[in-house]
Amino acid sequence: MYFCRNFDMKKHIPNLITCCNLISGCFSILFATRGMLEIASWMILLSATFDFFDGFAARMLHVSSPMGVDMDSLADVVSFGVAPTIIVFHFLSRLVENLPPALRDSGVGLLPFVVFIVPAMSAFRLAKFNHDERQHVEFRGLATPANALFIGFLHFSSKSIPVFNNFWLVLVLVVLFAVLLLTDIPMFSLKFKHLKWKGNAVRYVFLALSAVLFAIFHFGALPIIIMCYILTSLIILPFKNQMQ
Repeated sequence: MYFCRNFDMKKHIPNLITCCNLISGCFSILFATRGMLEIASWMILLSATFDFFDGFAARMLHVSSPMGVDMDSLADVVSFGVAPTIIVFHFLSRLVENLPPALRDSGVGLLPFVVFIVPAMSAFRLAKFNHDERQHVEFRGLATPANALFIGFLHFSSKSIPVFNNFWLVLVLVVLFAVLLLTDIPMFSLKFKHLKWKGNAVRYVFLALSAVLFAIFHFGALPIIIMCYILTSLIILPFKNQMQ
């Protein structure tokens, strides 16, 4: 009876959503290791959805807590660090087969292992995020969910955009985006504190553009959308700072 009287379900709702994020990430890893890359990518997208709503629920219910922050980071390391890395590793391993035999025999086939810097940099980025007061309004460096959607869906993009079938380009992009995780470049947050147009104009316009790209390229649009997100941040935020 004491436990029932002191158990406040409301404050655990965001944590339950975070657990769904983690479980989806684990499923993504499972499917990726079995070569089922499409389903693995969809699981990352599901994790990103849960990641959005756990913070949203915490703000709406006014139940944010240090434990919730820690749980969110731990889940994100799995869902947005490890899971997309396994996916892009398998994708790069497939692309190696398209290289000339001489290159494959020269040790190039080992280069896909380089992508395992992503979980390490993701963990570092999440730890930094938790202790950086500036990131309550905007992100500094690429957010881990954005990076996960980029590298985790490159194999989708390769089906409609041939350039993403280039082994070297994909490898360089993965490394470059891993570095972006740790930069101090300001990038706007997609988290809504309210639903009004004022203060969310950039978010609504970006979401509209994303919808158009998705209608054209379907799931292959996600890497392009993340590129647009970075470009928008680089263009908009300097002007925003000058106007303040």
